[in-house]
Amino acid sequence: MYDIAIIGSGPAGANLARLIGEKYKVLLIDKRDLENHNKEQCINKNKSVSKCCGGLLAPDAQKMIAKLGLGIPKDILVDPQLFAVRAIDLTNNLERLYQRFYYNMDRVKFDRWLVSLIPGSVDKKFNALFKSFAKIPGGYEIRYTCNEQESIAKTKIIIGADGASSRLRKTISKNKGINTHAPEIYIAIQEWFECSYQMPYYTAVFDEEITDFYSWLIPKDDCLLLGSALKPRDNTREKYCMLKRKLTRLGFNFDNKIKTESAYICRPKRISHFCAGIDGITLIGEAAGAISPSSAEGISYALKSSLYLAQSLEKGMDGYFGRYENAMKNIKINLLFKKLKSPAMYNPLLRQLAMRSGLRCIK
Repeated sequence: MYDIAIIGSGPAGANLARLIGEKYKVLLIDKRDLENHNKEQCINKNKSVSKCCGGLLAPDAQKMIAKLGLGIPKDILVDPQLFAVRAIDLTNNLERLYQRFYYNMDRVKFDRWLVSLIPGSVDKKFNALFKSFAKIPGGYEIRYTCNEQESIAKTKIIIGADGASSRLRKTISKNKGINTHAPEIYIAIQEWFECSYQMPYYTAVFDEEITDFYSWLIPKDDCLLLGSALKPRDNTREKYCMLKRKLTRLGFNFDNKIKTESAYICRPKRISHFCAGIDGITLIGEAAGAISPSSAEGISYALKSSLYLAQSLEKGMDGYFGRYENAMKNIKINLLFKKLKSPAMYNPLLRQLAMRSGLRCIK
């Protein structure tokens, strides 16, 4: 019998396990293997453990890492480290350059680093896929497969840190009376290309013909990443190819593709899209809908929500959920401010006015 089972060992799940692993008996389950580093995978860039992510650490995430008393090892960072974002508005045929402060990093190494900080007392199950759970006296019975073998474990509390397509959230949403309106789901497609030329900025692309969200270009070592957040079942692949054609006309080269990644991301547009779960089955990070609706930045919310839950568990498991819900009001307010910021970025007319004004741009 475990005290707490955590489903997912991304930044939210790994940070929670790190913070509570010495006080509680914890089971951590993830479908990836974030412990046994495969050098061959890294050399070939065929990273089966990778997450479809641009790998930029935003200032809010940097602040949370500082608040946690951590410092990022230098081998997590990659070249180039840039301080500008080129905004390309294809709808309005406008471009601007803005100063921004992101860390360019290897996302796989970042996730491995967080996992390496987890106490040895935590029972980590990698290459494991969570299947289902059932209520039993005193807690829950969970079923999962590990290295293709089915296993059963008992736990008092289940924590969902399993991302945008959270199975736990989908399951508890079926319970009558629980407010779990799902955020809008997008599919992020990202391709890696060989790149021999240096680009002195990150790039954000806006084009309503492709998506009502945004696309991105990120140089990373000798590669160029092209990604886009697209609506599923809306000619997704065709629109991604259209994006490549339009950017090719601007001078970008996408000839030498290395690999393709994809993942679901959620975009909460209302406060009701946020859900902390229920007592005994609690959600953190993107599974709770904690991700920026304007930029899709989620690492800061993953770290913050896991910290709030760890603090709520410091006084014991009795009443932890009420304490957690109260602490999460801070994230709800933050998400509301991010939502209010969105029209200036995603309404074509407002974005045109903002970019034409030249306010805060680099000339």
